[in-house]
Amino acid sequence: MPIGAEALKPNPALKPFAALVGTWKTTGTHPMVPGTTFHGRTSFDWHESGAFLIMHSEIDEKEIPSGVAIIGSDDNAGTFHMIYFDERGVSRRYDITMDGEVMTWRRDDPKLAQQMTYTLEGDDRIVLKGRMSEKGGEWKDDLSLTYTRIKT
Repeated sequence: MPIGAEALKPNPALKPFAALVGTWKTTGTHPMVPGTTFHGRTSFDWHESGAFLIMHSEIDEKEIPSGVAIIGSDDNAGTFHMIYFDERGVSRRYDITMDGEVMTWRRDDPKLAQQMTYTLEGDDRIVLKGRMSEKGGEWKDDLSLTYTRIKT
């Protein structure tokens, strides 16, 4: 029996994220690379039998890095958090909120603040709108993606 096997079970706090589980085709744009349409894939899967949610993402075009993230909860505080890492060696922590069909990832770092808003549109489509603020400046558009489910 694996060490800690008793904890390998679904985390009930993560139930609102169940609609994300699956494999998605992505297409999108980024204002810093005008005229380019990005193509990629993202998967969301339960990790450790549902104790966490894991995301893997990749974009075919080199301007956007491939990444991995783990999503978990703090049941005492009633909050969700994500730890992200990508091929550049960048590691970040995001706070997550889930309000019905809208999930938002946010980090308020003084050098680079980011917010990604995911809107679920039915069972097979998600629209992501990103925004960013550098060094406390105005918020600007960031990565935008449309996710189309290819596998549950």
